[in-house]
Amino acid sequence: MPNELPPLRSRIYARLVADRGPGKKKLWVLIAIPLGILAGLASLALLGLYIWLARGLPSIDWARHYRPPIVTTIWSGDEQLIGEFYDERRVVVPYDRIPKRLKQAVIASEDKDFFEHGGVSFTGLMRGIYQTYVRHNRTVGGSTLSQQTAKAIMASVEGEQSVRIRSGWAGVRRKAREFILTRRLENNFDKEHILWLYLNEVYFGHHSYGVQAAAENYFRKNVWELTLPEIALIAGLPQAPSKYSPFAHPERSRARRMYVLRRMFEEGMITAQDRKEAEDAPIQVYPVQDIFRETAPYVTEHIRRDLVARYGNDRLLDEGLKVYATVDLEREHDAVAATIKGVIEADKRQGFRGPLLQFKKKDWEDFIKKEQAFLENEGKHDEVIAALVTSVEKESAKIRVGDQEGVVSLEQAAWARKPNPELNSEYTKITTLRPVLSAGDVVLVRATEAKGVWALEQDPKLQGALISTDPNSGYVVAMIGGYDFEKSEFNRAFQACRQPGSAFKPVIYSAAIEQRGFTASTVLLDAPIVTDDDSTGRRWKPQNYEEEFRGEVPVRQALIHSMNTPAIRTLQAVGVKAAAAWGHSLGLTTKINEDLSMALGSSCVYPSELTGVFATFARLGKKAKMIYLRRVLDRDGRILEDHSSFYDPWTELEDRVAAGYSKLFDVPEQVMTPETAFLMEQLMTEVCKPPGTGGRAAALAKPVAGKTGTTNDLFDAWFLGYTRDLVTGVWVGYDTYETPMDKYATGGHYALPIWLDYMQKALKGVPQGDFEAPSEKIVWVNIDGDTGQRATAETRQPVLEAYLKGNEPPDEAGAVATAPGQPSQPQQAPDAAQAADQMLKGGL
Repeated sequence: MPNELPPLRSRIYARLVADRGPGKKKLWVLIAIPLGILAGLASLALLGLYIWLARGLPSIDWARHYRPPIVTTIWSGDEQLIGEFYDERRVVVPYDRIPKRLKQAVIASEDKDFFEHGGVSFTGLMRGIYQTYVRHNRTVGGSTLSQQTAKAIMASVEGEQSVRIRSGWAGVRRKAREFILTRRLENNFDKEHILWLYLNEVYFGHHSYGVQAAAENYFRKNVWELTLPEIALIAGLPQAPSKYSPFAHPERSRARRMYVLRRMFEEGMITAQDRKEAEDAPIQVYPVQDIFRETAPYVTEHIRRDLVARYGNDRLLDEGLKVYATVDLEREHDAVAATIKGVIEADKRQGFRGPLLQFKKKDWEDFIKKEQAFLENEGKHDEVIAALVTSVEKESAKIRVGDQEGVVSLEQAAWARKPNPELNSEYTKITTLRPVLSAGDVVLVRATEAKGVWALEQDPKLQGALISTDPNSGYVVAMIGGYDFEKSEFNRAFQACRQPGSAFKPVIYSAAIEQRGFTASTVLLDAPIVTDDDSTGRRWKPQNYEEEFRGEVPVRQALIHSMNTPAIRTLQAVGVKAAAAWGHSLGLTTKINEDLSMALGSSCVYPSELTGVFATFARLGKKAKMIYLRRVLDRDGRILEDHSSFYDPWTELEDRVAAGYSKLFDVPEQVMTPETAFLMEQLMTEVCKPPGTGGRAAALAKPVAGKTGTTNDLFDAWFLGYTRDLVTGVWVGYDTYETPMDKYATGGHYALPIWLDYMQKALKGVPQGDFEAPSEKIVWVNIDGDTGQRATAETRQPVLEAYLKGNEPPDEAGAVATAPGQPSQPQQAPDAAQAADQMLKGGL
């Protein structure tokens, strides 16, 4: 019969359903129960395995509210990019900003069935298994774009190592987790969203995560500005970024680009003409810009440290903060140039420390070949380069700079005396090159304007620091913490605690003006002084720089010539404890030695803090704040902190008004009376005119107040000075206290030229007004500058000096005085010719 079961099946069926007697269950029931239990256990095991595999996978909400790690950017005060911080350099762009051809290129080359499959392509999977395990080609896989997106998300959330496991049980587990996440993506999002995630998430090599970062890093443009050849190159990278790198493997990169273009042509996405033109186009890519190190590294690193301390390192690297600094990039570049130039010149005054290397003649050609190869590649933009000395005469030395021949003239190496800190470099120029250089020496040289003539150079051991701030806004507009960030990241402007020498004297004299009623005419004794230190049993006998004493002198002369013993007697009048407390009230945080050596700057200070003290003088006693962060925004544009100033031209009007309003409730501390600050300021303006120790500053041809500083052991040289709109401090010295600078090194010789070079550029075309008296309590009196007494008809060159009303010198017969308030005659800017003469003479 047609419906009759085959004999065997019939017998089995009959046996399973047969009645086995009273109280006995049918056989199929006995078999079905354990099978059902096993099936249930298997289902539970699979469910448990699924739960275990899926545990810790990125949430779908993570992909729905896509907020991957992105770049934190640091912007200068004039809104130029100066630094980036990131774990993954990614810039997320909207789907509609990504070119259609780039989407097509990725689909054509990576997953042509992307819009048809459900997340996994089984034909692609089999192809990948064959390529990986049969042909052992690790760069060809069967992953779809959806799977690659899942993999990229896991790498971003769990770390790169988690997706690099390929073999063993761990590899199977990774692939299963990737499959689960892929299915979740497909079930929750449309294809466009998955493609958008892929294009923003995947790694393209060259520090680039996502297509926007790739466009910026490879081609220095936005993704929507890419050409077809550039699109094809980028689209071919995700499969194996290192293998197809246009830097490491340009031929492979070109072949991969051709493959992408061929696939686009085969899919009808481009024409034959488009393909040919793109294939013929040269590959032009750019190295990643190291904006951090190339722009303002000391500023950016200082900001990084501060942000890490307050926001944490993870937030800095992942959360895409937008940080606006106060530094003015043009002024920063001026500061860097001035500091480097000044440090090089100061280092040469210490003498020539000898050649870098010495080669025997048989090794010359090998060195020349290596040097030429270096100059043709990474050294092609270097200004100071190594040269081989081939022969030496009295007034010239022949050198080889790679393949080029040249000479170093005696004139270009006159500074190269043997180091000796006891000698004055101004009077110890060499007269022959023979004791200095020898054939086979390798030395540093710099090209001069004369063809074939090179100047002898050396890598400085001296260091320098400069910090410049706007006293009105508090903004730090320029800062450099050392000669070369690559060699030393130590920021001497903020981290080096150095003895200020005579630059500390304004702290002592301002305390005397405020607390003891000192004036410019207060008479002090410039005579030997001897003190005994009971704790050490040692006797201290300070000297003046000129090693001579002048007897009775007014305060103005004592400060103008930076006399030591009058400063010590001023400290005695104030008291060491009161003076130390005064220094701390002005903003110094370091320990101040409570002994008479304080008057000569024996206690170390940070350059940034001492510059802040001078900014307080400029602000007429209102305590200065050093602001180097103007504003911090989160990735969504919300303000995390805002220190914008009403005076900031780069801040929008609405924000400036808000900043001005907020300042009404943030009243700065008045740490000294405006009159004291102004009187101290006027004394320091005399320091900055010839014959003052800061007389070189007169070459600025603008009203300047400031003070030089030189330590007795010649390890530190300072100048701190300011105009109405800019306060700048400069320090020069060695990091270690092993060897002093040359015997006649002073703040006026070493630090002030750097200050002047920077200020001339920073204030070019920016008028600076006179320092204005704060109130009618200030009166102006014509005095005899040498004695401090009121000028008479017989006084040859009377000087107009400021006094607190009631503290002016007593009026005598024939004395001449002026009305209170501003001087009756305008204060003239220092004579530039006189200043130039002073630059030749030098000073403290």
